[in-house]
Amino acid sequence: MTRTRVLAALVMTPLAIAAILLLPTPWMAALGAAVFLIGLWEWLKLAEVDDTLSRTVLLLLNLALMVLLTWASGSSSGLSPALFQIVALVGAVWWLVALLWLRFYTFGSDHRSWARLFKLAAGTLAIIPAWCAMCLIHSGNFTQLHDLHQHLWLLTALAVVWAADSGAYFAGRAFGKRKLAPRISPNKTVEGLLGGLAGGVVVGLLGGWAAGVSLAQLPALTVVCLATVLVSVVGDLFESLLKRHVGAKDSGHLIPGHGGILDRIDGVVAALPVFLIGRELLGF
Repeated sequence: MTRTRVLAALVMTPLAIAAILLLPTPWMAALGAAVFLIGLWEWLKLAEVDDTLSRTVLLLLNLALMVLLTWASGSSSGLSPALFQIVALVGAVWWLVALLWLRFYTFGSDHRSWARLFKLAAGTLAIIPAWCAMCLIHSGNFTQLHDLHQHLWLLTALAVVWAADSGAYFAGRAFGKRKLAPRISPNKTVEGLLGGLAGGVVVGLLGGWAAGVSLAQLPALTVVCLATVLVSVVGDLFESLLKRHVGAKDSGHLIPGHGGILDRIDGVVAALPVFLIGRELLGF
């Protein structure tokens, strides 16, 4: 299984990096929408929407929302970032609410229809803001649709999450003793979280340096990287909560050795709105 995971990562990572750096934002937005919507498809399955037609309708409604946001943001001078920024902010607030859900982890576990509605709403609140944030980071708030400098910021945001995942895995295996959330994800430890924070910050600072951040801005970038890692853990735990409610090990089987798309982007969908807002507020 480990060899399969490594081989899959060796294939996916260069392709993802090439897409982020080389594609103009409209193409990156389309690719990102496809990936996020596949993740949403798996989310809907975890929310116990078992009927394929119902899941398809819900998926198309979310796609329509993406199209509507893009259309409504159009102007004679190009795309305005305002609507995308508002939606990204809503997404960041949602992940604060998700912390409360994690605290009362049995909420929604009784398989009733009203619980399913909350999980469906949570899916949209996770996926759509993450897509909006991705588009804004990649384009510099729609000011540069094909600029390597701006594209590097999206790569940095994603690399922070990837490094945090790897750092948490290795630190947890080497030093993990204290459970972080044993009722939700028994394998996660406090030591793993600290390793993830360290890995995410180091990679975030390197990415920021590559993207042209100044020495004076490094403390602000550090704060944003810390917040990004922490909220990515919330996203990871929330997906684990959904899987635990239905007794699933993975969200799907699309990626050999890794499970489903949602298993790979659960931290990313939470992290992107926070990274965007942090970058906007702290000005780098």
